[in-house]
Amino acid sequence: MLELIASKSRGSADHGWLKARHTFSFADYQNPERVRFGPLRVINEDRIAPGQGFGRHPHKDMEIVTYPISGAIEHRDSMGNGTVISAGEIQRMTAGSGVQHSEYNHSENDELHLLQIWLFPEENDLEPGYEQTLFTREEKLNQLRLIASRDGRDGSVTLHQRVDLYASILQPDSEIEHVIADSHKVFVQVISGVISVNGQSAAAGDGVQISAEGQLMISSESEAEFLVFDMG
Repeated sequence: MLELIASKSRGSADHGWLKARHTFSFADYQNPERVRFGPLRVINEDRIAPGQGFGRHPHKDMEIVTYPISGAIEHRDSMGNGTVISAGEIQRMTAGSGVQHSEYNHSENDELHLLQIWLFPEENDLEPGYEQTLFTREEKLNQLRLIASRDGRDGSVTLHQRVDLYASILQPDSEIEHVIADSHKVFVQVISGVISVNGQSAAAGDGVQISAEGQLMISSESEAEFLVFDMG
């Protein structure tokens, strides 16, 4: 079964300094038909004005993944981390038993464009943790590059949940295949370009929910960047 979540159907918020689109229910956007998909709870596409951001605030019992699309985000947290995450890098923060952090656009001139992703952990009250890793364009080109996983294999960051998260950049007229294990759910988030997901066309901002299918086939109609969540 396959369901398209069209970009224009997402929730939205405009705070001036922050323009956000919400795939699942978040803040003032509440849609009982879109609360979660498996352990995937939040996919927010945020555009943050230069020098602006989120002041220090708490999180608990959530795996938080930040995927900058363009620009760089400045991060500080109660674990003592103070870092800058640039486009091409991925950040994983385990909120666990409780953590506080702040996030700001690192640039005083350029907009920051990113995906903020939350996943429910396999158990609560985990020890808070942090990872940050760079994955080059070449590593993602015309293939699925594992960037986050339960066991941290192949240089991916470690998630405390049975999720394999892949990133890919497909060139025009390219195609990739991925076997979906029994009972697994898959979510595809398109970042840019246009792709076909098991025959369903999906463009930038669109998401595709897939369940009860044994294979994932993605082809490109233009150069496209996207994420694939394979969730056990």
